[in-house]
Amino acid sequence: MSFDQVQTLIIGGGQAGLAMSHMLSRRGCPHRLVERGRIAERWRSERWEGLCFQFPNWSVQLPDYPLANDDPDGFASGKTIADFVFGYADFIAAPVRCGVEVTALRRGSRGFIAETAEGSIEAAHVVVATGPYQTPVVPAWSTDEGSFFQVHASRYLNPQQLPPGAVLIVGAGASGTQIAEELVRGGRRVFLSVGHHRRMPRRYRGRDLIWWLHTLGLDQTPRHKRGTDKALPLITGAYGGHTIDFRELATLGVTLLGRVRGIRAGVAEILPDVAQSLETGDAAFTAFLDLVDAHVAGTGLDHPEECEARRRLPDPPCVVTPAQRLDLVAEGVNAVIWATGYRCDFRWIDMPIFDTGGQPLHRDGITKVPGLYFLGLPWLSKMNSSFLAGVGDDAARLADHIAAHRPCAPDCLATATAGHVPF
Repeated sequence: MSFDQVQTLIIGGGQAGLAMSHMLSRRGCPHRLVERGRIAERWRSERWEGLCFQFPNWSVQLPDYPLANDDPDGFASGKTIADFVFGYADFIAAPVRCGVEVTALRRGSRGFIAETAEGSIEAAHVVVATGPYQTPVVPAWSTDEGSFFQVHASRYLNPQQLPPGAVLIVGAGASGTQIAEELVRGGRRVFLSVGHHRRMPRRYRGRDLIWWLHTLGLDQTPRHKRGTDKALPLITGAYGGHTIDFRELATLGVTLLGRVRGIRAGVAEILPDVAQSLETGDAAFTAFLDLVDAHVAGTGLDHPEECEARRRLPDPPCVVTPAQRLDLVAEGVNAVIWATGYRCDFRWIDMPIFDTGGQPLHRDGITKVPGLYFLGLPWLSKMNSSFLAGVGDDAARLADHIAAHRPCAPDCLATATAGHVPF
């Protein structure tokens, strides 16, 4: 077993960790980056083959490194994004070691000790950049039905992976909705369980949603002004990028359901709340259109009105008369896809910096433990903190903080504690 020393250790070889590496290199701060798998591992092994990125190509960039493409308004495949992140590591000559998983992180006498299968790493500063999509969330009762093929969205690959027959998708976020559309366009019968969501226009008045977020300054909204609704905006880049409309999905053949409460003896018990969920999504959608319209009217921007965007299809029968039970056998359902999201898992960090839900306590990525930082989490400091084009701002700020408090003595592990945000 080896024992290594480094001034700053970055844990995680995705876009956040690489952006952090680049910013530290700019400031002449020695560091090392370790990644449990390959660079951009989650993009490579935890995304399905037909995935399309939700942001248009023109907006995809990491610090000093825009996505090279010949279709600015198009949407890249998941593989393209993985290759983009991998290319960035080469571009910045990141000092990364792949295949090194940090299994424990604790305080040491001169900073921190990170334990790995290859040995221990001692560091004065540690940046945790492992991302938010760590542990797939699956309802506890999901394993009760062993007769059905079950897979979390992170392990779904393509329609051919599923047995013949209808498919129940539990969860209608970005992943669940895009998978549902892929399956129904491929001729599958699909049941989609829809819960609370915030539907957004893909394009409005001639511009993409991401352009409007930047123009309105919403992508710079600070964390403390986030509001109480934690649902992610529901958008898709699939099939050229279009506004998600669940009623339109129903016209393609998707049967919309309310939230699934459980599956027992081959029967799914369903709450009759699909209409309310659609109304909530519609309200968010309309509020955003109103916000854009007010901005255009107040600034005189030359973006013609788009009345058609407010047109609403009638509620399909599955919404008017919502199902409260779904007999999976009778309906020919042989596969269940759990598009039920993820949770962070920081149990390997042995320090009192988490709330009761396991979320890290920090201020814009800086924790109360001097020298320990988080990067790449949603709303770390502002809305675009987890965007490819936004993570660089947080990385630069944390790099400035590290550079200002790095050791002046020859011993690279001499710690400096002044200036850390009090909690």
